[in-house]
Amino acid sequence: MAGASASERRVGTNNANALLCIVMLVVTAFAGGASAQLSTGFYSSSCPGALGAVKSAVQSAVAKEPRMGASILRLFFHDCFVQGCDGSLLLDDTSSLQGEKTAKPNNGSVRGFEVIDAVKVAVEKVCPGVVSCADVLAVAARDSVVALGGPSWEVKVGRRDSTTASFSGANNNIPPPTSGLANLTALFAAQGLSQKDMVALSGSHTIGQARCTSFRAHIYNDTNIDNGFSTTLQAGCPLTSGSGDNNLAPLDLQTPTTFENNYYKNLIGKKGLLHSDQELFNGGATDPQVQSYVSSQSTFFADFVAGMIKMGDISPLTGNNGEIRKNCRKTN
Repeated sequence: MAGASASERRVGTNNANALLCIVMLVVTAFAGGASAQLSTGFYSSSCPGALGAVKSAVQSAVAKEPRMGASILRLFFHDCFVQGCDGSLLLDDTSSLQGEKTAKPNNGSVRGFEVIDAVKVAVEKVCPGVVSCADVLAVAARDSVVALGGPSWEVKVGRRDSTTASFSGANNNIPPPTSGLANLTALFAAQGLSQKDMVALSGSHTIGQARCTSFRAHIYNDTNIDNGFSTTLQAGCPLTSGSGDNNLAPLDLQTPTTFENNYYKNLIGKKGLLHSDQELFNGGATDPQVQSYVSSQSTFFADFVAGMIKMGDISPLTGNNGEIRKNCRKTN
């Protein structure tokens, strides 16, 4: 522009400034869109009492039945792996909607819906129509871990509830207890979770119980299991299918109602209850990670928290998508 007049230079400068402003506005809009998603302070103004209401109701339920803590944590996991963390698992079947509760991984297995109902009622009393069932479940999962001695973390909230569910998604996305390491890794990867996340989140099995149908094949057919451990389990889980199917055994034989790292210690001793559990320590790529959690509970806690936050970010409904259900079991 060496030969341009002063007026021409001013026009060029003004055009450049205008272009820069447009670029900055676009960048700001995108940044605003990202920050307008989930955040830990989403309800700080609209419902400051929400987190306290959830915590109180969860603590009461877990004090009454410690196993419930594991059940609520599992609800969150099974919800997030199907359509994202949108509360779809909580929906009952209707004439026009097939829910997820009767899918194979959930039918007769997932539990704690009545607790989530009670938590939602408590939150509605504080601020009606503000907090989603998806967020109630996400916060309740954290509070359940804490109630049983596990780590705490700030839960990002701002999710909205789905108006749909996916029966097929529940059947296909949730890792079955018969999974090998490759299948576990692939199913977690499909949700944007790494193998490291998978091993850390599997530590959820340091609490809770499983049905005989989930571990029968492991205790009778697998060889990577402690003989005394399998013999003990066989007493309460007969070989014949249909006999004792719903009999329960603790996922962590030592401390099934305390959230710590004993789960990983069990794996090293070949005392994983599920086939999928023992796959994490079976001469494969995840053995060193299991050993690191045995050596350091704080490392396990840190990785578990990171995994939970990452899982909570799976495909949330935000903005004008979805709805805020009044009753977690049905759409408005």
